[in-house]
Amino acid sequence: MNKPKKVPVRQCLGCREHKPKKELIRVVRSPEGELSLDARGKKPGRGAYLCPDPACLQKIRKSRALERAFECPVPDEVYDALSREMEEI
Repeated sequence: MNKPKKVPVRQCLGCREHKPKKELIRVVRSPEGELSLDARGKKPGRGAYLCPDPACLQKIRKSRALERAFECPVPDEVYDALSREMEEI
């Protein structure tokens, strides 16, 4: 008998719900300190996840959850890129 494949689960920074990794958007801080969106989930660096939901984006922006996760300031361009990506979904 084959065991069912284990689905990786991550927690959204906004709503704090655990969801399958593929359903979430990954923001990554590279080893050089550069922040970017990671659509494929393969970029090296520290990752943080959030739902593709504008309400979650507002929560993390207000609570500064990304700043805490990455221990560095997050420029407005990163939040703008996240909101643009959510509009495309």
